[in-house]
Amino acid sequence: MRAVVGLWRWRHNPLRRDTDLAEAWVALVALLLMCVAAPVTGWICGGLTNASLQQSVRLQQEQRHPVTAQVLGHDEGARTAARDAEAATDHQMRRSVPARWTAPDGTWHTGTLTTAPLGADPGDTVRIWTDDRGRPVERPMTEETAREQAVLAGIGTMLLAAGLVEGVRRVVVWQLVQRRYARLDRAWAQAGSDWGRTGAGS
Repeated sequence: MRAVVGLWRWRHNPLRRDTDLAEAWVALVALLLMCVAAPVTGWICGGLTNASLQQSVRLQQEQRHPVTAQVLGHDEGARTAARDAEAATDHQMRRSVPARWTAPDGTWHTGTLTTAPLGADPGDTVRIWTDDRGRPVERPMTEETAREQAVLAGIGTMLLAAGLVEGVRRVVVWQLVQRRYARLDRAWAQAGSDWGRTGAGS
């Protein structure tokens, strides 16, 4: 709004300098870019990110499978602060235990898992995710999580674009001010020698 007012104020003002009008135009263009171009850029980035993440979600859901693992014993020396993705909301502490599970292809696997609750005893069962070969993997991303990340990416891109526009505006305005000061110095240098003399400049 100040840019529009500035343009109107300098329209027929006899004191207007070229740099004044240029500064008002720069402010108006920057305002339009931040109000239109930045949101559009964020929208496009968010859409592309969502499309990419949704494709990853589909691949992960196809390639990762939930299986039930049986705890074989205790591993008191392998306590860890790792947390299972399914328990991220309550931050339940986890530890490493030896376990056995059946892969999607029917083969048996044994190994150390870090997804067993602290109170798991031998013979207890825990849910884990594996790939097609039975190797433990992280839980697949959900569509909701992918959308949330895409929204954050879009907002971040919009803010970054707006900040870039504002940075360019400040640089241009700084250059205009420096040019204005340079002209003022030259004008003062020309008039300074006659300053205060009676009839100077007549």
